[in-house]
Amino acid sequence: MLTERYIQVNNSAELASLATQGGFPLLEARMFELHQLDAHWVLLRGEAIAGYCSLWWRSVPEYPGERLGLIGHYAVADGLAAASLLGHAAGELAAQGCTLAIAPIDGNTWRRYRLLSDRGTEPPFFLEPDNPDEWCGQFEAAGFGAIAHYSSALATDLTQVDPRLTAVQQRLDAAGVKIRPLALDQFDAELERIHALSLVAFQRNFLYSPISQAEFLTQYRQVRPYVQPELVLLAEQESQLVGFLFAVPDLLQAQRGKTVDTVIIKTVAVLPGRRYAGLGNVLVARVQAIAHDLGYRRAIHALMHDDNNSRNLSSRYAHSIRRYTLYARKL
Repeated sequence: MLTERYIQVNNSAELASLATQGGFPLLEARMFELHQLDAHWVLLRGEAIAGYCSLWWRSVPEYPGERLGLIGHYAVADGLAAASLLGHAAGELAAQGCTLAIAPIDGNTWRRYRLLSDRGTEPPFFLEPDNPDEWCGQFEAAGFGAIAHYSSALATDLTQVDPRLTAVQQRLDAAGVKIRPLALDQFDAELERIHALSLVAFQRNFLYSPISQAEFLTQYRQVRPYVQPELVLLAEQESQLVGFLFAVPDLLQAQRGKTVDTVIIKTVAVLPGRRYAGLGNVLVARVQAIAHDLGYRRAIHALMHDDNNSRNLSSRYAHSIRRYTLYARKL
């Protein structure tokens, strides 16, 4: 039987020194600096890499009655490696004074987190995170249980409009709220305004923590080549950004040799308060109408928390096609 041992990797140079080991690809070196992790552990079985994960316990979200520790950048070769790695990660977090482990989450909810737990029958869509089906069972076998559920939903009638939106639109018009597409030639300036709005709009979301403007811009610059500006909507009142919606074509359809007939509604954000109530609904209806006029037939409302307003928005137009789970374990 091969001996297992753990190596704590402290920087990208040490990570590079493991590149000659067998197993599967290591964590990308740039993640060390970009994601500001507190520890990274690699599990070796013999001389081959059998798994790895990163831990966070310093800059983590607040949670009532608990001190959180986060497990992310998770990858394993098999179930035996999973049991060992998750047990080791839980022990390390407990040693740092954490009382509840949340996983998988790459440091915060702006990055990759949760597991795809019910695939349904629809194929994967663009920008959707994926994972081996057995990973959910690995977390459950290690004593983790669901702490949050998420879903993606599919709308097949882009002409459908909630009749109640007429009154909402009239109220927003009277308040001077105007909706326009993204100005692609001012991409970074637009993103800076969207980042500032997002910090306010999402601050009450489950496990919220802020993200730096630099990292936010880096994330969105990666998808700029795929942005269709008509599908990114900004709602403004005078000079203030009060809401936005980000949607993108499902480019994975083209990779499968299919016609791209689906848009993915990735993010909807609106300033909190009664003043802008219903604006999220208006943005969704508006982008679906624009998508229809551009020739799209379907819209996926992506990765919504089951308790969030976005799920309420989606339920008027779409049916669930995929489920995701975020896990937790007492330490």
